[in-house]
Amino acid sequence: MLADLNYALRQLRKSPGFAITAILTLALGIGATTAIFTLVQQVMLKSLPVARPDQLYRLGNKIHCCNWGGYTQDGEFSLYSWDLYKRLRANTPGFSELAALQGGNAALGVRRAGSSQPADTRNGEFVSGNFFRAFGIGAWIGRTLNDSDDQEGAPPVAVMSYHVWQEKYGGDPTVVGASYQINGNPFTVVGVAPPGFFGAKLSGWGMPDFWMPLTAELLIDGKTARLKNVNSHWLDLIGRIRPGGNPKVLESQLRVELQQWLTSRLPDMNASERDEYKKQTLHLVPGGAGVADMREQYHDGLELLLAAAGCVLLIACANLANLLLARGLKNKQQTSVRVALGASRQRLVRKALVESLTLGLLGGLFGLAVSIAGTRMILHLAFRGGGPNAYTPINATPSWAVLLFALVVSLLTGVLFGIAPAWITSNAEPVEALRGASRTVGGKASWSQKALVVAQAALSLVLLSAAAMLGQSLRNLEHQDFGFQPGDRYVAWINTMVGNYKAEQLEPMFERIQERMHGIPGVRSVTAALYAPMTGDSWNDGIRVEGKPEPRGEEDDSSGWTRVTPDFFATIGEPIISGRPLTQEDTASTRRVAVINQAFAKRFFSGENPMGRHFGPNEMKHAADFEVVGVAADARFQTYELKKAIRPMYFLPESQSTNFDKPNEQTGEIWSHYLYNIVLWTPGKPAGLESQVRKALADVDPNLVLYGVDPYSEVLGTDFEREDMISKLTLLFGALALVLAAVGLYGVTAYTVEQRTSEIGIRMALGADRRSVIAMVLRGAFGQVGLGLIIGIPAAIGAGWAMASQLFGVKPYDPLMLAIAMLLLGVAALVAALIPAQKAASVDPMNAVRAE
Repeated sequence: MLADLNYALRQLRKSPGFAITAILTLALGIGATTAIFTLVQQVMLKSLPVARPDQLYRLGNKIHCCNWGGYTQDGEFSLYSWDLYKRLRANTPGFSELAALQGGNAALGVRRAGSSQPADTRNGEFVSGNFFRAFGIGAWIGRTLNDSDDQEGAPPVAVMSYHVWQEKYGGDPTVVGASYQINGNPFTVVGVAPPGFFGAKLSGWGMPDFWMPLTAELLIDGKTARLKNVNSHWLDLIGRIRPGGNPKVLESQLRVELQQWLTSRLPDMNASERDEYKKQTLHLVPGGAGVADMREQYHDGLELLLAAAGCVLLIACANLANLLLARGLKNKQQTSVRVALGASRQRLVRKALVESLTLGLLGGLFGLAVSIAGTRMILHLAFRGGGPNAYTPINATPSWAVLLFALVVSLLTGVLFGIAPAWITSNAEPVEALRGASRTVGGKASWSQKALVVAQAALSLVLLSAAAMLGQSLRNLEHQDFGFQPGDRYVAWINTMVGNYKAEQLEPMFERIQERMHGIPGVRSVTAALYAPMTGDSWNDGIRVEGKPEPRGEEDDSSGWTRVTPDFFATIGEPIISGRPLTQEDTASTRRVAVINQAFAKRFFSGENPMGRHFGPNEMKHAADFEVVGVAADARFQTYELKKAIRPMYFLPESQSTNFDKPNEQTGEIWSHYLYNIVLWTPGKPAGLESQVRKALADVDPNLVLYGVDPYSEVLGTDFEREDMISKLTLLFGALALVLAAVGLYGVTAYTVEQRTSEIGIRMALGADRRSVIAMVLRGAFGQVGLGLIIGIPAAIGAGWAMASQLFGVKPYDPLMLAIAMLLLGVAALVAALIPAQKAASVDPMNAVRAE
């Protein structure tokens, strides 16, 4: 075997062109597949870096962010209130630990005590005191949180992530025990989490920089705190089951506890909740991966990309097989001599297999370098948003699992796509040694090569068609009618909660902000909103209409809503269809008013004039809270359910408030006045806008935190970054497949021309002209491509149906997309076949006949 390996390496050194082509082809195929598998492994297969992840179970099968009010949750609970968490923790001894973590993140402004520097914007996460203990995680330095920290009145403490400790503080050990101002409140950092630990949730945004006890939420969020609101569900729960415990039995116990808790809250429920609460349940699911938000978001896309990368690998392997087959057939006389001298067929096959395995392993080695670069590119495409301090705990460096995957793929490539060429080329007779080397080979070997080209053409068509459909789908998403005008608009991202402002300070502060920003040169209009269209947030309530019965059962009574300042509709370019917009005349002392969109009017006032009608949120006693003064055109606010019609939406003025008697509703009311987006309409693209906005905010209050200012086009681009990643990578894989298929077609055509040199010479000696020779060669090449199209067209349509969920405004059988893919394949085939065709047409008949 060692002798065979040395021989294979010598042969590769003697044929550098062959070796480089084969290795690079495999490197591209193996590298593309390994890059996607790196993400699949880290996003979909990897467990949390904690002790015994197999013992962890999550309470809930769905992932919600970030708050759910009321006593029903689409049939099953996945988020929990602090009150419900404490009950479940106390009454389910089947868990050795039941930990809670915030279903979202807390925006923080952090500065070291005594520092005059601006607050550093960071992400926080509230967790239970047993959070680190439940996951078996100790501190890198200092200590972690414990149950005594998670008590009301306990000194405020926090644990810093290792990432921030290194990136921001350079590994300074004095951070432990130091005092920090977090949202204006003094906290002591008691420890640093170990490297590699990022918490119990993997997400593309908002990864925690600091962990704080649940009870610290009362200090950080003040009047907007949700901790003591029994029906404000904002906690994910993950428990460690005791050794020998039965998850099914524990799940049944948890369901009983849930129903008993819901029954105890019957007096607080509205009519719809009383109809539905008995149907509520929960599921206990494996929690070794934690709250896998990223897995849910990227699952379908990664499966699609893995299939596409697999197609590229198959095409690359087909090229390898063709190269080996052509090389073996070219050396068939030499093989015949060896057989005549006594070499066994087994020995010849083994020699060829060692050579193909060597090529596979070398291709895999270079493929790892390709995969690292590819993974970095994918991470850049997939996770561009989140601000300057955002990070995603995915490493482009291959893990042991990825290295093993690459090794297995390399070995399988060498064996599976080397065995057939080895077997075919070893089938030589001793009499062949007595014949001329330039004789045309039999049809069987030639058809083996052509069959591989047919398969390459079919796979290339599938990938090109998929890339065309996904590209068109992305363009449809980005250029759809959103119902507002993103052109010349900019979004300034702020967070007034970080500045620890009181609710009564907000309205006058936003008035000053608007006044100051109107003074920026080029600003035509400015407004502020709880969340502007397509900025990623979503607030929703059930609607009760004065004079109409309360909705019952599963009737959809939900509507989105946002709170805005005057000039909102003019600034974002959302037309008012009837009535008027919200203005400065809508003050705290005037009647409470609202503007609704067309979808709201259609659902709740169908066939009626909504002007002057009254409605309110959640309960009939609030049905007269708001008077409709205007109807706006439908505009898309939510970044999900893009294939569905625009949802009902209503708009409330920042200057008005409603008093609620239920704590969770009053908490939401106060929170809604902390507006997060400032939208500026600035025609002409003024230079230095962000610095001017930052200065304007500093003039209002130096403590105001600005995350950044983005053109609305970039905001929309971030909304579709997953689709953008999938589209661009599929296009890249399609281009690779096209190039590899063209190389394969070129190789087979060139080999065929070489084998038929004598025949072509005789044809030309008998009167055939250059044009007829070129036509003959092209017919052979396009015959293979045509067979590939016959197979590839139905396969491409089938692939379109398989990825229909990824498409927006594109049919899975779109003839235009299929025609574009066929055209690209045809052009590549023409270029690949024309070169050897022209070479064939330049054959000298006398030299060809003399050689024969």
